[in-house]
Amino acid sequence: MLDFRRIVLHRIATVGPRYFPFADVASKNVPLSRLLRLALFQVTVGMALVLLVGTLNRVMIVELAVPAGLVGSMLALPIVFAPFRALIGFKSDTYKSALGLRRLPYIWKGTLYQFGGFAIMPFALLVLSGYGESYDAPRWVGYSSAALAFLLVGAGVHIVQTVGLALATDLVKEADQPKVVGLMYVMLLFGMVVSAIVFGMLLENYSPGRLIQVIQGAAVVTVALNFIAMWKQEARDRVRARAMEAAPDIAFGDAWAKLMEHRGMLRLLLVIGLGTFGFGMADVLLEPYGGEALGLSVASTTKLTALLAGGTLLGFGVASRVLGRGTPPSALSLSGALIGIPGFVSIIFSAYGGGTTAFLAGTLMIGIGAGLFGHSTLTATMRAAPKDNVGLALGAWGSVQATAAGVGMALAGWVRDLIIALRPEGGLAVETPYLAVFSIEMVFLALAVLITLPLVTRSTHSNTTRSAPNAQSSPVEAP
Repeated sequence: MLDFRRIVLHRIATVGPRYFPFADVASKNVPLSRLLRLALFQVTVGMALVLLVGTLNRVMIVELAVPAGLVGSMLALPIVFAPFRALIGFKSDTYKSALGLRRLPYIWKGTLYQFGGFAIMPFALLVLSGYGESYDAPRWVGYSSAALAFLLVGAGVHIVQTVGLALATDLVKEADQPKVVGLMYVMLLFGMVVSAIVFGMLLENYSPGRLIQVIQGAAVVTVALNFIAMWKQEARDRVRARAMEAAPDIAFGDAWAKLMEHRGMLRLLLVIGLGTFGFGMADVLLEPYGGEALGLSVASTTKLTALLAGGTLLGFGVASRVLGRGTPPSALSLSGALIGIPGFVSIIFSAYGGGTTAFLAGTLMIGIGAGLFGHSTLTATMRAAPKDNVGLALGAWGSVQATAAGVGMALAGWVRDLIIALRPEGGLAVETPYLAVFSIEMVFLALAVLITLPLVTRSTHSNTTRSAPNAQSSPVEAP
């Protein structure tokens, strides 16, 4: 019996690192259990994204009849903080504390922002829905309260994610930093999948009161999981505190200029922006499109987010293996963008006879393409990061990605509303405004492909040169 148990435990231990992406980053000093506990902050981030971008945007557009442009703008409000992710990461790199703590104070601040936003959100939805005694409240109160709630949650997500990823890189060796960040993003997608399924089950019988209960539960779970994630992750270090106190102050501009000195860094940020914009515009319209054009229920469209996140998770898993074999990040980012284009073609085809099957297939392809694209650009950014400015590099990647995604979501909503407002007297098919946005996304992905394509040959040649005997190391290439 003991031999049987020993064999089973051995098989589990060997299967985990083999099939779970980035699990090989674990070590004796930093076991996988500790990394997974830290990754709980990504689970709460994923839960917030599903709730905001998935459930609430569909409910506000379809059930509450809020203009899609206004909803898109609310979802884009967090981009006000997105450009500051680089500054947040830099501040956590250089934060001076009497106890030697650098990351945990920022993670806790971000958690409180998230909780505050979720605390305000139910009152905003009460006003917008006219539920209970809120039917006579001015409409602008609901709009302004919803905007404030979205802003606070978004700001908290930016802070927690940026500093949490930097803390994860502090725990492992420099060579393993891209892997541990990849593991954190796998847990983000896992959190999105689980949250989408749970929210879909809880909202099977939708009502404004049930939605408010879901939001309140998400607030409590966020604080609890983030607290568990932070527990004993960053040790108090008075020696480091004295060293940080004695270290000269470094200006953010100087640190940023040092990061930009790396060859191809600006091109990398441009590719990240174009690709993220191409994938991100659909986030705010996929569920309303499923509800209006295909007649899917709230529960069904919420579960759609799980399919999208599952595809992204699959893309991350494939990317981890391919990059581990020495494939240049540029080739993988090119593949991700190329997969996304036919994904949008399939979604468009769903309105012309393809039905739900084509819609789901296209959503899955978009998720896979986004996973490949996101991991390849993340890896390239980590490889270009100076050893003492990992937080800054992660913040730069997050700033461009979050800004592009936010602008894309806002623009998607306004384009949809503008097309409806300018419709001819004969009217438009209900799917036409959505299909116009999906077509724009295909154009941006094509631009990302055109910029990345010349780099594939260059990176292949660079890798061949580095592998030659006595070859000199060359700058990190951008995807």
